[in-house]
Amino acid sequence: MNLTLKEIATKFKGSIEGNAEVTINQLGKIETAKSGSITFLGNEKYTKFIYTTKASAVIVRKEFIPETPIECTLIRVEDPYAVFTNLLLDEEKNTENIKTGIHTSAVISPLAKLGEGIFVGANTVIGESTIESGVQIGSNCVIGDQVYIAKNTKVYPRVSILDESEVGSSCIIQSGVVIGSDGFGFAPQSSGAYLKIPQLGKVVLKNNIEIGANSTIDRATLGETILHEGVKLDNMVQIAHNVEIGEHTVIAAQSGVAGSTKIGARCIIGGQVGIAGHLTLGNDLQIQGKSGVTKNISNGKVVQGNPTMNFKSYYKSYSLFKQFPSIEARLRKLEKK
Repeated sequence: MNLTLKEIATKFKGSIEGNAEVTINQLGKIETAKSGSITFLGNEKYTKFIYTTKASAVIVRKEFIPETPIECTLIRVEDPYAVFTNLLLDEEKNTENIKTGIHTSAVISPLAKLGEGIFVGANTVIGESTIESGVQIGSNCVIGDQVYIAKNTKVYPRVSILDESEVGSSCIIQSGVVIGSDGFGFAPQSSGAYLKIPQLGKVVLKNNIEIGANSTIDRATLGETILHEGVKLDNMVQIAHNVEIGEHTVIAAQSGVAGSTKIGARCIIGGQVGIAGHLTLGNDLQIQGKSGVTKNISNGKVVQGNPTMNFKSYYKSYSLFKQFPSIEARLRKLEKK
């Protein structure tokens, strides 16, 4: 990065307070940034750092009013977080190392169809599959048979994409992910044993999806486990067989979705959420962290708890729960009287 503040402000339609000719050469966190850096203030919790930061410039909201004088230059914009994210994306493009070629230790089926400009890392195995142009596959990956990976998807090391899985374009699959493993299907027998149910379906990932490290997405029993456009999964998320997740839904770490549940579009699901099977969850939901979902939820709800309830009701109930010890003590005194 080597831009003046004037160039940055012009690109993002911001206004400058201070020296517009300062040159920026790096991005930084507001609490640790150094001279020559640009940072941002997007959360009120970090406001105190704007008065002590060593950054040359801070991106702030248009309506921000300093309580005391600030030494650095300010760039006022509508959404500081969005502007800083775009700067990060620009920096990533400038520093990204796009590799091409196939490592000599890779094992590739002679029936595989490989597009132009792909990269295949060391010790990776590719079966009778189709890999489109621009795909990057790291080392020690396993790509099974009849797998399809669309253009410009990036697969990090130690990923397994198993038979018949489909991955869309411009997806990011982080290290340790397993796509297309068997769903958890076992039929109880009169003897007390369990009979494994064959998992004959597949996984379909649409375009612009990101799967976090060590997450797992199981193939369907029949039909498809499907993630629609723009879905983002954090690390260590489990998606069971025949689950369907709507477009642009995000799920934080250590959450799990049981089999055959349908989740709508644009949902925000917190960390360590457990969702039972065979449910239908609507669009635009917010499910707070550590919640347990056991029933269907309609569009637009914000829920929390185990089992889930309206989050406002949850906090009212929790405030009473914290008072139970003192309530019990008062009752005991009344009983003695």
